[in-house]
Amino acid sequence: MHDENEIKARIDALWKEHHNATHVCYAWRLGWDYGKYRINDDGEPSGTAGKPIYGQIQSAELTNILIAVVRYYGGTKLGTGGLIDAYKTASKLCIEEASIEVRPVKDRYTLTFGYTDMPAIMKVLKDLDMEKNTMTTEDVCRIDFNLGMTRAEELNKALADWSTAELVHLGRT
Repeated sequence: MHDENEIKARIDALWKEHHNATHVCYAWRLGWDYGKYRINDDGEPSGTAGKPIYGQIQSAELTNILIAVVRYYGGTKLGTGGLIDAYKTASKLCIEEASIEVRPVKDRYTLTFGYTDMPAIMKVLKDLDMEKNTMTTEDVCRIDFNLGMTRAEELNKALADWSTAELVHLGRT
């Protein structure tokens, strides 16, 4: 999951697929800093569905994730404790069975510098394991690249020697 529109589409698809279900409860979290999240009890008593699902996301330290639990009411009332346990257990099992992809957080940059500095600057970037996106080489060169966010301080120190180099941070990926 990468954005709220993708999440909404997936929830809508679950409702279409399970049109006789009584609840589609979920929790999601997006972003490298875990800053964007939402929980939804979908009519279950407050705090009995979305919170236990989200608790499992937090425990596993996951992001860019949606966990949705589809419930069909079968005539037996589970009570508050039973609902919490059911949603927590379903979420935990989903995480255990999921194929989880670990991706490092990267910063996006653009760097401009003089053509004569290219060999030295390219060596610095290569040593920092930069991932080149685009590059133009003229009198003034420009390279757009991604770099692991933990390498930012090293990059700034390495570029301090070049007064003609101009680094612009474009955000995180």
